[in-house]
Amino acid sequence: MANDSPTQTHYTRQVHQLIDRIYGRSSQKDSVLDRAICFFEHDEFRPSNEVLSENEKELLRLEQTDRHSNLLKICLDILELAEADTFEETNRRSAQFLGTIQLISPTEGKKVALNNETCKSLYKAILCLRLLDRLVLDNKIQERNILTFTEGLSSAEYCALAKSDPEKYQEFVHQVKVPIIMAALLQDIGNYHPKSQEILCGKDGKENPFRVLDVEQRKELLQINYRETLKYFMQGLGTPIFVGNTKSERDKFLVDEQEKSDFIKKLLKTSVNPKNSVGNLLKVPQIYTSIIMSTKDSYNYKLLPQVFQVLNKNAEIGACSKTVVDALYQITGMFPQGYGIVYMPIDDFGEQGDCYEYGIVNSFYPKHPEHPICRMATRKLSFIGYGQNITVTKQSNLYFTQTAKKLAKLSKERLHEILELLTSNFQERKELDLLPRCWHANEFFSVKANQKLWNKVEKSL
Repeated sequence: MANDSPTQTHYTRQVHQLIDRIYGRSSQKDSVLDRAICFFEHDEFRPSNEVLSENEKELLRLEQTDRHSNLLKICLDILELAEADTFEETNRRSAQFLGTIQLISPTEGKKVALNNETCKSLYKAILCLRLLDRLVLDNKIQERNILTFTEGLSSAEYCALAKSDPEKYQEFVHQVKVPIIMAALLQDIGNYHPKSQEILCGKDGKENPFRVLDVEQRKELLQINYRETLKYFMQGLGTPIFVGNTKSERDKFLVDEQEKSDFIKKLLKTSVNPKNSVGNLLKVPQIYTSIIMSTKDSYNYKLLPQVFQVLNKNAEIGACSKTVVDALYQITGMFPQGYGIVYMPIDDFGEQGDCYEYGIVNSFYPKHPEHPICRMATRKLSFIGYGQNITVTKQSNLYFTQTAKKLAKLSKERLHEILELLTSNFQERKELDLLPRCWHANEFFSVKANQKLWNKVEKSL
């Protein structure tokens, strides 16, 4: 059960289990990924002109329905963890979700790429949901499937829809939010087709799948992924079983399912070259996640706050929409959820002291994108399990060179003294910068008592 772990809260365990259910690999072969691989392997060796008996057709239909119901259940579980009845609580929950994924993920060592590959689709799905909200609130949505539910609603009405019109909201969830999550989870599933794996792992299966591919390999992989992802969605997943009593209910069910299917296909197809289409709803979070949850050897935790430099360059060359990039920037700010901030505290007289402290980014919608809202992880150079929220300004944040220069004036002895208090062993201290620009908060978060970074506290200072 999720609350049995001595080192994890019930919530942290739930996140772990969701990751396993989506991209985990096990002997049971019951994750979304395992089921897709099984489909690809059988489909690869099935003759195109094969004639199936009625029993074989029925078995295939049952397998499709099982895959679909499994995926649908996961989508609803994601929504349950990521959303609530109010806009503010939904953002708090989603920030907690993304922050937890970041904080349970290694940021150094050999396991970074494999872990990030496992977490990417879930991370991206949550971003897609919050980006949907922002684009609706800013009246930047042109997509008919979404406008059917949101057109004419004021910002306040949209934010209160779950409470004011539960029936309409549930339809919005099933016709818009669930398809968006499904598209996000399936977007790169074609990379696990045998032909894709041959490119990634080599014919002998011994190549590093996370290495940088040459241009031709990359182009071929993108084509296979696109083709096989769509094939899996259209042929590997079936339609849910209708539960109802009347013909009119059944007719509406079939129309709704067809609209959902068409919407998912549109998201997947237009995300390849979105221009100003709804495909940006997938593409922009995909690029963001590819940096934050990078699988490349060049992954460097210190450089994660540069993610919007990459996104803005993509927008400049027309690979995605600048409007949608700006919307995401408004939500996340410069620093990703769960990122370890090192800052210079302000004393009771409004002066910056001769030390630094640790904080962890834990909220969306900072008033200024470069001023993250953080939970304090240390106070007076001692780790604390129940800190308050603070806004760390650019003038206090050691990530920024000008701020770091202020501390550079301190003696090496003083910097060693601070480092000794904030690290666990001398060997570790020897490998750390005397003047850290950020900190890796994973070890801190691995302590169960330190995993409650998102419980409601006073408003940010």
